[in-house]
Amino acid sequence: MKHRYLPVLILTGLSLFATPLFAQRTLIHCGNLFDGVRNDLQRDVTVVVEGNKITGIQKGFTAASGADKVIDLKNKTVLPGLIDMHVHIESETRRGGSYDRFTQNVPDVAFQAAKHAKVTLMAGFTTVRDLGGSGVNISLRNAINRGLAEGPRIMTSGKSIATTGGHADPTNGFRRDLAGDPGPIDGVINGPDEARKAVRQRYKEGADVIKITATGGVLSNAKDGQGPQFTDEEAKAIVETAKDYGMSVAAHAHGAEGMKRAIRAGVTTIEHGTLMDDEAIELFKKHGTYYVPTIIAGRTAADSARIMGYYPALVTPKALAIGPKIQATFTKAYKAGVKIAFGTDAGVYPHGYNAKEFEYMVEGGMPPVECLKAATVVNAEVLGMKDQIGAIETGKLADIIAVDGNPLQDIKTLQQVKFVMKDGKVYKQ
Repeated sequence: MKHRYLPVLILTGLSLFATPLFAQRTLIHCGNLFDGVRNDLQRDVTVVVEGNKITGIQKGFTAASGADKVIDLKNKTVLPGLIDMHVHIESETRRGGSYDRFTQNVPDVAFQAAKHAKVTLMAGFTTVRDLGGSGVNISLRNAINRGLAEGPRIMTSGKSIATTGGHADPTNGFRRDLAGDPGPIDGVINGPDEARKAVRQRYKEGADVIKITATGGVLSNAKDGQGPQFTDEEAKAIVETAKDYGMSVAAHAHGAEGMKRAIRAGVTTIEHGTLMDDEAIELFKKHGTYYVPTIIAGRTAADSARIMGYYPALVTPKALAIGPKIQATFTKAYKAGVKIAFGTDAGVYPHGYNAKEFEYMVEGGMPPVECLKAATVVNAEVLGMKDQIGAIETGKLADIIAVDGNPLQDIKTLQQVKFVMKDGKVYKQ
C-alpha cells in the first residue's frame, strides 16, 4: 500500500524544523521616550522587543550585535500605543448616512469596518473599545486577533442595550409595520429580567464589555436627547449580571438624572456626560466612576447639523443643542477632580482623526502629559489590562508609536503618527 500522506508528513516535519526556536529580537533606538509612567521624556533610550513583548529598556543606543533588527527612531518621540475608549468601528458619519441601515447588507458593513480599523491603527491607536454596532464588530475583533485583518486590538460590546424607543433601539424611525417589538436578543429591554437576559445574550455572542444607553441620544432618530431611559432597577440588574460574567459596563448618558442612576448602579464609565450637574460630579468622585468626554464628537455633530439635510429632522436640533456643550462640561469635570479616560466616539466623525481629541482636551484645561496618560495608562487600567498595555515597560506588549517633535510641548504632533508597532509587529514606518 502506498503511503499517500507521506509527502504531507515530510513537509510538515520540515516546516517544524524551519520554525525559529527564538523570537525575533528588535532594538528600537528612541531619541525621546515617553513611557506612559513618568511625566517627562527620557533622552537616548533603547527599547528591546522580543516577539510581541518588551523585554528591556536601556539607556543609550544599544549596539546592534545580537539583534535581528534595529529600528532607528533617533529623531522621533516614542510613546506607548494609544487607547481610545469609545469608537464605533462599523460606521462613519456622512450626509444621509442615517439611512444606511436600510440599504447596507452585513458584508457591506464588514468591509467598511475593516477599512475603519486599519485607518485607526495607522493613526497610532493600537487598542480601542468599540461601544455598539451590529455584531460585525465582534467578528472583526476575531479576524484581527487571527491575523486575517489589520486593525487595533478591539474590546467590543457587540450590540448596545437600550429600552423600547431608547437611544439604541434599532427600530427607531421605522414604520410601525416594520418596527415590530424588539427584545433582549436585539438589545432592547424592559424590566430587570429582560435586562439580565440582554447581558447574557451579549456574553453568548462574545462581547467583552456591556454598553447601555442610560439617556436619550443625539444621533438616534428619536425626539429625546437627554431624558433618563433606564430605571434604577434595570441599571442595577445590568451591572450585577455583567459583573457575574466578568464584564464592565459603559453608559452613554447626556442628561444628569440618567447618569446618576447609572453611576449609583455601578457602571465603570460614563460616556459624553454633557449635562452633568454638581450632584453628578460628586457621585463620579464618590464611586470612582470614569468620565469619557468625546469632545470631538460633540463638536463634529454640531458642525454637521448646520449642513442642510445632513441629519434627519429629529436629530438636527439635538446636535445643535447638545454638541457644543461637551467641552465646557469636560473642563468643569476635570477641575472638580473627576477621573478622565480618553475616548472620542469615532464614527460620529471620520475615523483616523482620533488624536484631535487631545487638542480639545488641552484647550479645555488639561495638561498634555495628563491627556497622554488618559489615553495610555489610565485607559489600560479601566480596561483591566494595565499589566499588558498602556506603558513602555518590561513585560508589557510591544504596542509602540512614534511622532515628530515633542507632544508634551505641542499636543498636535499626535495627529501625525509616523511609526506604529502593535504586538511586536511593525505596521507603519
